[in-house]
Amino acid sequence: MRIRFLSLGFAISLAGGLFGADEETDAKGTEWSPPRTAWGVPDLRGVWDFRTITPLERPARFGETTSLTADEASEFQSQELSRRNKDRRVSDGISAQEDVRNAYNQFWWDYGSELTEDRRTSLVVDPSNGRIPALTPTARERYGAIRAARARAPHGPEDRGVAERCILGFNAGPPYTPSAYNNNVHIFQTPGYAVLLIEMVNDARIVPLDGRPRLPQDMRLWRGDARGHFEGDTLVVESRNFTDKTSFRGSGRNMRLTERFTRVGPERIVYEYTVDDPESFSDTWTAVIPMKRTDQPMFEYACHEGNYSMFTMLEGARTAEKTSVAETGSDLP
Repeated sequence: MRIRFLSLGFAISLAGGLFGADEETDAKGTEWSPPRTAWGVPDLRGVWDFRTITPLERPARFGETTSLTADEASEFQSQELSRRNKDRRVSDGISAQEDVRNAYNQFWWDYGSELTEDRRTSLVVDPSNGRIPALTPTARERYGAIRAARARAPHGPEDRGVAERCILGFNAGPPYTPSAYNNNVHIFQTPGYAVLLIEMVNDARIVPLDGRPRLPQDMRLWRGDARGHFEGDTLVVESRNFTDKTSFRGSGRNMRLTERFTRVGPERIVYEYTVDDPESFSDTWTAVIPMKRTDQPMFEYACHEGNYSMFTMLEGARTAEKTSVAETGSDLP
């Protein structure tokens, strides 16, 4: 409850810093309030863009600095965009291996070019150091086992992560976190439901708002069992019953995720989420991300239908095994 009230208060106060007084008040200077749907709830419908180069966690060099000056922000943006530029070649000072890892040229990447408008040094706002709390020993052991399994040559698709298998995208959530591309979410509303369609892998979450009971604990879902309700002008989505096949920053199957969508202006939504998973993290933690309305259409992200990468990864693993047998006489991985 401490985190819930802290983060809600932060989102409300953040509106002024992020989006300016012109979005908080109307032409008469009165407080702005969101439009309502025909059935009386805040209207969140539309396509919302959450690109930003503000890091999820605060870089160590910023210490206790929560936001940058305009000059510092400009310098950070310039350095970060240069670092991420996929059009650099070996002649620009990167290694041949990094050149190959970049894979695509800059045209195909869409992670944004600016910090959040309040120039924060991290999207994480609680704890105050802007860092995700430490993993518990249980979570470290679980994560280590996953990494060890991924380091081995895959015997089949099940040995690869869900993003590589096109089951979930790497920023498809929940929760939603800015990433390399497809940083758009389309919100639909009907009486009794909200639908959150993320552009990454075209993943749609249908959130009941009618107070129905949750699923039993033995029914686990890729994106968790979501239930929603409105608290004032905020859509609150609470998800549980995650599967152990998915993880967010080290989370486990018993994570409780609370997301809040608050429309703070005609073109803005404040999105925040709180991760509550004592089995995996030493404390709860909260991130706040601005979303901007866009008139651009959502595009289909056709991943699984043409997942040639999975085919070539498995083909490469089989080739490596044949080479190992030829050289060592052993077919052990």
